[in-house]
Amino acid sequence: MTGYAAANRETDAGVLSLELKSINSRFLDLQFRISDELRTYESTLREALSAAFARGKIDCRLILNRATSASPDIVVEQAMVARLIALQVQVLAVSPRSAPMGVADILKWPGVIIENALDPEELNRLIKSLIEEAITQLKAARGREGDKLSLTIQDRLQQMTDTVQRLLPLMPTVLEQQQRKLTERLRDSLKEVGGQAAGELGERIKQEVTLFGMKFDVAEELTRLQTHIGETRRILKEGGQVGKRLDFMMQEMNREANTLGSKASVIELSNAAMQLKLLIEQMREQVQNLE
Repeated sequence: MTGYAAANRETDAGVLSLELKSINSRFLDLQFRISDELRTYESTLREALSAAFARGKIDCRLILNRATSASPDIVVEQAMVARLIALQVQVLAVSPRSAPMGVADILKWPGVIIENALDPEELNRLIKSLIEEAITQLKAARGREGDKLSLTIQDRLQQMTDTVQRLLPLMPTVLEQQQRKLTERLRDSLKEVGGQAAGELGERIKQEVTLFGMKFDVAEELTRLQTHIGETRRILKEGGQVGKRLDFMMQEMNREANTLGSKASVIELSNAAMQLKLLIEQMREQVQNLE
């Protein structure tokens, strides 16, 4: 589901900003754009987002907009410098002719110079509160869209219900008509047959008519469709993370609609099967966007 959230915190060093943008996706896909000095918080963000959401492509942007008016308090990250020097020693051991880094090169390396450094404990507290606020906002935005999608799905379910209820009373009459036509065609073939052969073929007609009724009776498929529609409504009403459960229900309803189409012996059934498959496909497209 789509949604947007933004949270900010004022600090002595500038403004901490966290933005979350979500678009539709069947799976959870997290993308991060984080300032180098805040890169260590990517795992914290990933863990929180994975716990809060199950679907969607979420773009996460965490930055520190430093205050230009404030006097810079420049700090050299000594641990980073030590790691760079240690790596340089390893490189020079393999490639002695390589030019060693100078002071300027080291100072230009990302994460070596920190301006207006924040207290680590305070920074950790601020970022956690940003994450909590942004996730709450994004959940609310996605929830509003989910409510709209739910109404769309409910409308399609009602149309399916109307179609099934229209077909159920017709089926005994349709089946009887088709059996009568089959009987008449088979009897035509007996006009020139007499005696015992006619009696045997008469019994065969009864068997064929019975088999026809068993093969093309769709009452069971219509009943299962009603059951699936009711279960889908229950899942929507229950709420929570419904996406995967609804995916399964769409598969089951589509299976029944396909069977209904394969058994269609009259145009009314064929048209109804096509309409049901269209409604199911429309719902499936929406379901893939639900959490």
